[in-house]
Amino acid sequence: MAVEKVPMLAEGHAKLEAELKELKDERPRIVDAIEEARAHGDLSENAEYHAAKERQGQVEATIADIEDKLSRAQVIDPSTLSGDKAVFGATLTLLDEDDKPVKYQLVGQAEADAKVGKISYNSPIGRAFIGRSVGDEIEVTVPAGDKYYLLEKIEFI
Repeated sequence: MAVEKVPMLAEGHAKLEAELKELKDERPRIVDAIEEARAHGDLSENAEYHAAKERQGQVEATIADIEDKLSRAQVIDPSTLSGDKAVFGATLTLLDEDDKPVKYQLVGQAEADAKVGKISYNSPIGRAFIGRSVGDEIEVTVPAGDKYYLLEKIEFI
């Protein structure tokens, strides 16, 4: 069975590595908090102990998840891509229903942030854009209703 690659941009990869380092740096502080709480005696009613143990579980699960993503990462540099179709890493300039320009970059799930125009290629809106060409009219169904876009420009920056 083939391991599924996780596409991401270099900046998303660096962000995950930084988050992983932060979490690994937090490990000793959590162990210290557990030891300190354990020193207070009865563990059955020790809220500090239970909170520290819960945080430890969350941190370890997040570390495992990030390490898994990084081990399967396929770092893609959009500037090395070209073509006339919307693909992962492409920056799309679209016109919405009011002919207002909207810019989106198709990125991996870990780096998606709609507020800054980075949408996951896996999201409903991202999937609607993949494979489209300049001049295509695209209809996307989102929770707020149907949205219509005209793909005006595809850039690989």
